[in-house]
Amino acid sequence: MALMRLDKFISNQTGMSRSEAREVLKSLRVTVNGVTEKHYDYKVDTDKDAVTVNGVSVSYNEYLYILMNKPKGVLTATEDKRQKTVLDLLSDDVRRKDMAPVGRLDKDTTGLLLLTDDGKTAHKIISPKSMVEKEYVAELDGDITEDCIRSFSEGVTLADGTKCMPVVLKRIKENVASITICEGKYHQIKRMFGTAGLGVNGLTRIRIGGLCLPECLAEGEYMVLESREELLEKISLNG
Repeated sequence: MALMRLDKFISNQTGMSRSEAREVLKSLRVTVNGVTEKHYDYKVDTDKDAVTVNGVSVSYNEYLYILMNKPKGVLTATEDKRQKTVLDLLSDDVRRKDMAPVGRLDKDTTGLLLLTDDGKTAHKIISPKSMVEKEYVAELDGDITEDCIRSFSEGVTLADGTKCMPVVLKRIKENVASITICEGKYHQIKRMFGTAGLGVNGLTRIRIGGLCLPECLAEGEYMVLESREELLEKISLNG
């Protein structure tokens, strides 16, 4: 049995502030096991009690893990006063106060993006020590040569002198390739191709570790993933 105050339960599971949760309770818009409840300090059994807020069932999950197909033109950020962020794409039932993207994708980059309110797991995934592979498909403004493939496999030195680790570059078409990296330097892939005189017209992340972007997930759509243990197993990390 895990007991939690009702206002905290609502706040944690819906993204409302604690004061907003109390207002909802005062307005008699919360039920516990079918009975209207207005007391914010009511103790909810998170394992058994059925809670609804505004007529919508609210299940208890300590943390949420979301896989999104990030669309072009949306910022990988928690908030921005001028531009839409990836959190703005989430519905109220999954958007939480501490929800944040795991790592980042550039504004014009699309594809697989993880979001969670589990900071410990997020750090584990993006830590350079974890050496998690990230695979992208890049559309370029020129043809990919054997020299480019070889230089990437040896480790490219960027224009500012930064040395990149060796990466796997595979030609898909003359001007389309998959590139697999374990680092996350600023604009790394675009800067790497820049050393070969190639510009990136489009970039999509399709894999993090063993977790792949589902073909059925359109840009801007997302899905709730499994438990932390299953997520880390798919990404090929130990708990």
